Amino acid sequence: MIEAMDGFDRLPDSLILLIFNSISDIKALIRCRSVSKRFNSLVPQTESLSLKVDCVISPESDSDSLFTLFKSLLKSIHDLFKPDPKPTARNQTQNSPARILSQFDRIRDLQIELPAGDLKLEKGAVIKWRAEFGKSLKSCVILGFRRVANPEGNSADEEIDFTGGLKTRVVWAISALIAASARHYLLNDVVKGHREMERLVLVDREGEGTVAMEKEGLRECREAARGGEWEEDGGRTVVPSVRMRMRHEQRVQLKDGVWMEGVTLVVVRPCSGGGDGEDAELALGAFGGGIYGEAVQVLLKNKSYLLEMNSF
Repeated sequence: MIEAMDGFDRLPDSLILLIFNSISDIKALIRCRSVSKRFNSLVPQTESLSLKVDCVISPESDSDSLFTLFKSLLKSIHDLFKPDPKPTARNQTQNSPARILSQFDRIRDLQIELPAGDLKLEKGAVIKWRAEFGKSLKSCVILGFRRVANPEGNSADEEIDFTGGLKTRVVWAISALIAASARHYLLNDVVKGHREMERLVLVDREGEGTVAMEKEGLRECREAARGGEWEEDGGRTVVPSVRMRMRHEQRVQLKDGVWMEGVTLVVVRPCSGGGDGEDAELALGAFGGGIYGEAVQVLLKNKSYLLEMNSF
């Protein structure tokens, strides 16, 4: 055992840090700090980190209203990322994400994973979204659908209700934007506390939504926060005036025989954003391959409808 430790001790710090960056999981790295004094001094220098949030506060009401949902969501995540100015023993435990992240000095790439998605819409609806932010929204790609696994192409036994039409699809888009802007706002303190960070991604375990901030967007956020220009309203970042390019298909058959019902693709950008070609590029890059990427490719061939929405 002693010889093994002696051999390991001869490894340079740079190689050990490379191993720590490959591990990335914050809980595992914190346990590594207790191995030796050397590990204890090196772990805080890890640059690539992944933090999994185990739980959020339970909703205060069983109401299905969108208002109650987002009220409970904002309260839950707010308590995780923004402790009270006068901390108590409860919110200063080692389970606090803010407390845990303060143990690391050189974070460049950070991914935070929430235990669940934010949206609970009508039964049978599935929504996936990806939003890019700077100091405010840069883009958001939303894919909503109902999926019926039926290789023969027959309709499901229960008839699917499309009576909501355009109104339902707009509600889907607005709901995703509210969720994205709430997540972005609650990353404010994380961004300000780690100025060397170059990439920050917030996801959820259900794979519903992603908020991504790259180096330039993080720089914008820091400057906005420093200059008091961060626009917020009710615990979320204000969504600027946007245009939504929407495509819809009642039924889409994918290569593996799965049917997706009531499929809607929405690309949201500020009114000053680019054209249809750039929207297509964003949509193709939002969800990668698999059934979601395949559905996006099909929908991009359809006619698009353009809607504009004021800041909210």
